[in-house]
Amino acid sequence: MTLEDLLRLFHVLGATVLFGTGAGIAFFMVMAERSRDPRIITHVGGIVVLADTVFTATAVVLQPLTGYGLARAIGWPLDEGWIVLSLALYVFTGLFWLPVVWIQIRLRDLAKRAVAEQTPLPAAFDRLYRIWFAFGFPAFFAVIAIFWLMLTKPDIRLL
Repeated sequence: MTLEDLLRLFHVLGATVLFGTGAGIAFFMVMAERSRDPRIITHVGGIVVLADTVFTATAVVLQPLTGYGLARAIGWPLDEGWIVLSLALYVFTGLFWLPVVWIQIRLRDLAKRAVAEQTPLPAAFDRLYRIWFAFGFPAFFAVIAIFWLMLTKPDIRLL
């Protein structure tokens, strides 16, 4: 196995982890919220925060490193249009992901407080959840666009 093969493997695995963990986190958080049970939301929210820390954050760091190494190994110039657009979409995705991580922590903590106080979820929970939910869509579609760019490598002319 060549260095290029290893870099390609780790880059694809990282992309898979990012997409799969993101989709899984979204699914489980939506299902927990639908229960409206603060105990379930606290438990699932804790797992979601842990998964984002262990899997997503690790892949977020490694993805550009493996991408850079792969581009260098193959000989793709970093100013290639599809690479520049991929990186821009990666940053765009991150701008939605970072607040989502903070919101997930807050959602978990608000549910935990509702459990401790034996009260329903507060209105702040619902407001934050709507923002969390809405932020998932642009990030999700940006990641799909990155996959498309990586697979098709279209000839995109930049200035």
